[in-house]
Amino acid sequence: MFVIVCMLSTTTAFAKENNEKEINIVFTHDLHSHLDSFTTKLNGRQQKVGGFSRIATIIQEKKRENPATIAVDAGDFSMGTLYQTIYETQASELRMLGKIEVDVTTLGNHETDYRNEGLANMLRAAKDSGDPLPQFVLSNINLDDPKEEELVVKEAMESYGVKSYTVLEKNGIKIGVFGILGKTAIEYSPMAALTFSNQVESAKKAVKALKEEGVDIIICLSHSGTDVEPKKSEDEILAKEVPDIDVIISGHTHTTLKQPIIVGNTIIGSTGEYGIHVGSMKLVKQNDGNWELEQYELIPVTSDIEERKEIKEVLQRFHKTIEQEYLVHYGYKMGQVLAENEVEFTDISEIGKKHQEENLGNFITDAYIDTIKKEEGEKYQPIAAAIVPAGVIRETLPIGKITTEEAFMVMSLGIGKDKISGYPLISIYLTGKELKTAAEIDASISPMMNVAQLYTSGLHFTFNPNRLLFNRVTDVSLWDEQTKEQQLLDDNRLYRVVGDLYTGQMLGAVEGKSFGMLSIVPKDKDGQPIENLEDYIVYRNNGAELKAWTCIADYLQGDEEKTENGIAKVSKDYAKFQGRKIVDDSHDMKSLICKPNKFTWIAIGMIGIVFFLIGFLSFGIRRIFSKKR
Repeated sequence: MFVIVCMLSTTTAFAKENNEKEINIVFTHDLHSHLDSFTTKLNGRQQKVGGFSRIATIIQEKKRENPATIAVDAGDFSMGTLYQTIYETQASELRMLGKIEVDVTTLGNHETDYRNEGLANMLRAAKDSGDPLPQFVLSNINLDDPKEEELVVKEAMESYGVKSYTVLEKNGIKIGVFGILGKTAIEYSPMAALTFSNQVESAKKAVKALKEEGVDIIICLSHSGTDVEPKKSEDEILAKEVPDIDVIISGHTHTTLKQPIIVGNTIIGSTGEYGIHVGSMKLVKQNDGNWELEQYELIPVTSDIEERKEIKEVLQRFHKTIEQEYLVHYGYKMGQVLAENEVEFTDISEIGKKHQEENLGNFITDAYIDTIKKEEGEKYQPIAAAIVPAGVIRETLPIGKITTEEAFMVMSLGIGKDKISGYPLISIYLTGKELKTAAEIDASISPMMNVAQLYTSGLHFTFNPNRLLFNRVTDVSLWDEQTKEQQLLDDNRLYRVVGDLYTGQMLGAVEGKSFGMLSIVPKDKDGQPIENLEDYIVYRNNGAELKAWTCIADYLQGDEEKTENGIAKVSKDYAKFQGRKIVDDSHDMKSLICKPNKFTWIAIGMIGIVFFLIGFLSFGIRRIFSKKR
C-alpha cells in the first residue's frame, strides 16, 4: 500500500507539473526612494525595516523557488528620501529596481514631481548608465501628437523603450503586462505637463492587444489605488469594466491588503508603502482558462532577512554622490546626528486618520516660523500662521537619534524654482476671513479629503464635526508671541502666512472639493492676488531657497537643551497637544446652532423654501379635492 501511495503521489505531481501552469508574482509599489532600511513602527514597536538589499534577497529566493516568477513594481518608486536628490543625474531608484531584478515597472504621479524635464533626464540617465533596467510600461499616456513641452518626455521614453505593454516568457508561460496612471494620481501631479487618456479605455486596448499576442495571463500595474468607498476605488472599477485582466497590482493609495480584493476573476493586490512589505502571490491556471489564487502573502522586510552585499555596496557609492551633489549646499552629511528624541511623535500611518491636532504637525509648523525668524533677523516681518497639510508629511520623527536622512524624509517631496530637490517655503498674505476659511477647510473638507487636514502654528480654532457642513468652525484666533495671548481675527486685515509651495498650488483642488463654496486667494503684502506662487518663495540670506526639510533639520539642532555630548534634545513640550485644534464633539442644540454663518442661513432659507412649497402643494391638493366633493 505504501508503494502504491508513493506511485500515485508521483503521478499526481507529474500531472500537475506537465498539465497545470503556475506563476508567482512578487510585487512592490510606492517605494518612494526608500532604498535603505529605515526606522518606523511595525507591529507596535519601533524597528528597522525595508531596504533594497533585503528586498533583493526576497526576489532572488522567489525566483530560485519557481522559474515562472515575475517581479513587478506599480509606480512611485521615487520621491521620499535623499536618493531623490540625484533622481535626474543618477536615476538611482530606477537603476536599483533593475539591480534587484524587478522585471517591469510603471509611472507613478511622483515620477513627474521634477516636471517633464526632470522625468526625461531621469530616463536618459538610467539608459546611459548601462545598468540592467526594468521594462517600463504605460498605456494611457498620450504622446501621439505631443505639445512642445511634452516633446522632451516623448523622446526620452522612446530612447528608454517605454511601451504600452510588454510580453515576458517565464518557464513556457507568456505573461502580458501593461501600466496605468490613475485619475486621482493625475490630479495630484501639479508639476506634470502631460496628457493622459481614459484609464478604462486604455486598459481595454492594451488587453485586446495582449490577447492577440496569445498571452496566458494579463497583469495590470495600476497606479490608481483602492478605497473603502466603491465610487473612489479606481482599481475595483477597472476590474469590473475590464474583466479580462487577471491581476491588478494596485499602487498610489498606499493600501496594505492583507487579503486580496477579488472582483469577478480579477485579483487585486496591494502591499503598502516604502518597501516595508513585499507582496507575493502564487496562481494556478484552471481548465476554464482562469487563474486561481493558491497563495497570497505580504512578506515583512525586517532585519532577520539577509542583506545582499553587492546591493549595499552600490548604495554606499550613491551616498557619496548625494553628499557631493546635494547636501554640500546645506552643510549636512549623510548619517549626521541632528538631535536626540524621547517624544513619541504621531506615526506616519496615523497622520490624517483622526480629525485632531497632531504633535508632528505642531513641530513642523513651529520649525517653519523659527527658521524664518532667524534668517530674517532684524528684518523679520511677523508671521501670523504657518500651515502644513497632512498630505505633504511623508514620515515621522523616530525615538532616539535623528539623522539628516530622517529629517529629510519628513518633508521630502518636490522641487523648487531652482530645480533643486525639496519644496521651498512661500510667504503669502491672507485676510482674517480667509484664515477662518482655512480652518473651515480643515473642519469640513478633510473628512472627505484627509490629505487636506491642516496642522498649524499661530492659528488656533475650535470646530464641531456635528454641525452643518461649511459651518463647523465656532472659534478662530491667533497666538500673539509678544503678549502670549490669543487675539481675535480682523476679517479685513492682511496676515502673513507661510507654508510649502505644493500646498499653495493645491488650493484650487480644495476649492473644487467644496464646490467653490470655500475659496482662498493668495495675496502679496499689498493685497494684490498672486499669479505665480514661485515668485513668493522664501530665501535664505545666502540666496538659496529655504527648503521645508531644512527648517526641520535646523530646528532639531536649535533646541537649547543639550545632551552630555552636546547634541540637541527635542523639547518634551511636543509630548502633549497644545490646544491648536480643539474638537467640540457635542450634540447639544446650542452648540449645533450657535454662530451661524452665511452657509447656515442659505441652508435655512432653502429648507424654508422646501417647506413652503410642500405647504403650498398640500393646500392646492386639498382645494382640488374640496371642489371635486
